[in-house]
Amino acid sequence: AIKRVQALAESESGRKLRTLRTDRGGEFTSGSFTAYCAELGVSRHLTAPYSPQQNGVVERRNGTVVGMARSLLKAKGVPGEFWGEAVTTAVFLLNRAPTKSLDGVTPFE
Repeated sequence: AIKRVQALAESESGRKLRTLRTDRGGEFTSGSFTAYCAELGVSRHLTAPYSPQQNGVVERRNGTVVGMARSLLKAKGVPGEFWGEAVTTAVFLLNRAPTKSLDGVTPFE
C-alpha cells in the first residue's frame, strides 16, 4: 500500500518523498517497512506513543471522514454493511471540496 501512496503523492506533487511521519503502529515499525524507507532514503519521524495530537491534521481528517460516513448511512437509512462504500464516498467528496489550507483549491486539484 505504501508504494501506491508514494507513487501517487510523488506524481501529483512532482516531488520526491523525503520524510514520512507516522504513529508507532506495527505496520510502520516492521522490519520490511524500515528497510523500504532506508532503501529509498526516506527519513522517518515516529510520533510518541499514545499521542494522536502529534498527528493532529490526519487525526482530525479521519474524524471528519468517519462522521461523514455515519451521516451518509444514517441520512438514507442504509445498513452498516455499506460502511466501506460510505467511507469511500466521504473521501471522494472531501477531496473535491475547496479548503482554506490550500487557498480555496481542492485536494484533488
